[in-house]
Amino acid sequence: MDFIEEMRARGLVAQITHEDELTEHLKAGKRTAYIGFDPTGESLHVGHLFQIMTLARWQRAGHRAIALMGGGTALVGDPTGKAEMRPVLSDDEIARNIANYRPLMSRFLDLSTPAAGILVNNADWLKPLPYLPFLREIGSQFSVNRMLTAECFKTRLETGLSFLEFNYMLLQSYDFLHLFRAEACTLQMGGDDQWSNILSGMDLVRRLTKGKAFCLTTPLLTTSDGKKMGKTEKGAVWLDARMTSPYEYFQYWRNVPDDMVEPCLRYFTFLPMKEVLKLGQLRDREINDAKVALAYETTRLLHGEEPAAAAKATADQLFAGGGSDAGTAPEFAISATKIAQGINIIDLLVEAKVLPSKSEARRLIQQGGLLLNGEKVSDINMIVTKAAFGAAGECLLKKGKKHYYRLRISP
Repeated sequence: MDFIEEMRARGLVAQITHEDELTEHLKAGKRTAYIGFDPTGESLHVGHLFQIMTLARWQRAGHRAIALMGGGTALVGDPTGKAEMRPVLSDDEIARNIANYRPLMSRFLDLSTPAAGILVNNADWLKPLPYLPFLREIGSQFSVNRMLTAECFKTRLETGLSFLEFNYMLLQSYDFLHLFRAEACTLQMGGDDQWSNILSGMDLVRRLTKGKAFCLTTPLLTTSDGKKMGKTEKGAVWLDARMTSPYEYFQYWRNVPDDMVEPCLRYFTFLPMKEVLKLGQLRDREINDAKVALAYETTRLLHGEEPAAAAKATADQLFAGGGSDAGTAPEFAISATKIAQGINIIDLLVEAKVLPSKSEARRLIQQGGLLLNGEKVSDINMIVTKAAFGAAGECLLKKGKKHYYRLRISP
């Protein structure tokens, strides 16, 4: 399948412009497309993964990819979907974030040569822009009346939209024009919430250059109940292993709702659609096989074969025979210094706040109601060492018949 066919087969096309013309354009040779990323966080997270995978599919279809870091537009702030103005980051903060993003992007994209793909920072061309010439060339192409009808501004008109943010659409549109001129980039892609901004960039390129320019947006990333994917009770699911461990990442995908398994296999893996559909047909207890396949594949793509295999092995060890309750066990942290020399099982239960007192912990063990990693604990003097936490730094406690607790070693 070509790129558009692949995207449609996986349910990844929300809106597209000039589809017949774009199809012919792609058949004629290798093309360049870009997607913009907002560098306002310390790490990329699962919410970004949707667009990273889109660029990766583009590359795998034989085309050239540009990952645009919004170092310039981040100084303005995207008002899309925000009830109030975003905090403005400093140049140093943005630079640090972009430096963190490159190795994460490289896990999915070939950035080894400019012919395959590049990572660019729009601050490089936005900061030097002279204001009056920019207004004359670019500002003259935008209707304020039309801009005010755009979705990215609608939600802010009631609460207040700053003139700083009002410039965001112009600057993002100029990105497309600059990349068209400098890199022969003819396609911009992104999430469907960015449709107004992406469309205005395409219109700007076509008006000022009379050249070919196209837009494609992907659906918004939500779970079946309408919540944003990539969020947990602990916060975002980060792509940086220092912020979300490979095991935690594996478990996030392992615990997606049953009805999200097939969509996630479509969106976040490169598994052939025949295999995706086969796994998507599994039901009841067999759906766990599909979840494991999803968790392993997503973890392998980000962290590599060995961390993915280690995460799977740890999960198999911890949750074998544990039932579905084990997979959603609440997590408690225990200091690495407490574990270094070994810790008494009773002290561990109290220190990690699994039980409120030593007397209750002692009683639980004496009554045979505690399991550690699936094995019954019968000795109240048992010493727990780092070995019990395995390669992922985690162990599983079971209290009674169905209460599970995951203990994680913290720095």
